[in-house]
Amino acid sequence: MEVLRVENIVKNFGRVEVLRGIDFSLQKGQVLSIIGSSGSGKTTLLRCLNFLETPQKGRIIVEGKTLFDAEDRQKMSDAAIRLNRLHFGLVFQQFNLFPQYTVKRNITLAEELLAKEKIKKEGSYNGHTTVRDALAAIDQKADRLLEEVGLTVKADSYPCQLSGGQQQRVAIARALAMEPDILCFDEPTSALDPELTGEVLRVIRELKDTGRTMIIVTHEIGFARDVSDTVMFMDGGVIAEMGPPEQVIENPQNPRTREFLSRFTER
Repeated sequence: MEVLRVENIVKNFGRVEVLRGIDFSLQKGQVLSIIGSSGSGKTTLLRCLNFLETPQKGRIIVEGKTLFDAEDRQKMSDAAIRLNRLHFGLVFQQFNLFPQYTVKRNITLAEELLAKEKIKKEGSYNGHTTVRDALAAIDQKADRLLEEVGLTVKADSYPCQLSGGQQQRVAIARALAMEPDILCFDEPTSALDPELTGEVLRVIRELKDTGRTMIIVTHEIGFARDVSDTVMFMDGGVIAEMGPPEQVIENPQNPRTREFLSRFTER
């Protein structure tokens, strides 16, 4: 089942065209890895999908529903943007945890705010009609997620007391808490020391095994080859090559893809 369709996404910053007509689709449960040089448009694409940037052209469709259409000239409200973001969970390079809150509070905060808003306006949230019941369910979910990422014993710790790898695992749990259709990673290991990279990649592999749909911008070529159903190579704001990892990474057809990958094989 198709969970995401992206049609002709164009994004300019002033006169600089960063994305020049991006088209692709993603099936439920698949993992898409996006590789390419710095400046190729990878992160900008993720930011467009997560409504942190607004494309000048194109459409974003999730499970058959059009979330964004540049041809619709009516300005999207802040409330609509917040709702659209719930379809995507984004894990940033730099963790972006709240330093003043415990690990568990970092995971529960966003959903607690959403639950209170929904109960006030609509009378219920996920089947719960009282804030107390909703918060209890959110707390239990956080416990399950902490166990999933291997950080149960760190629930009451603060981000400053964690390693970089542990902080990134908290960020993953926080993204999962909102139960997004698609989990997005923007270079999830780029801020980590090499010895901490493995623990984050291990969690992502385990998420794949649970059938979660993911988009991963990564420079870890070996990891992209092993975990992905599809690999996209971006160059100059376009998709230069896209296909199964055994094709794109092991037997690339585009000269630019071959040139890019040669930098890794020469190391």
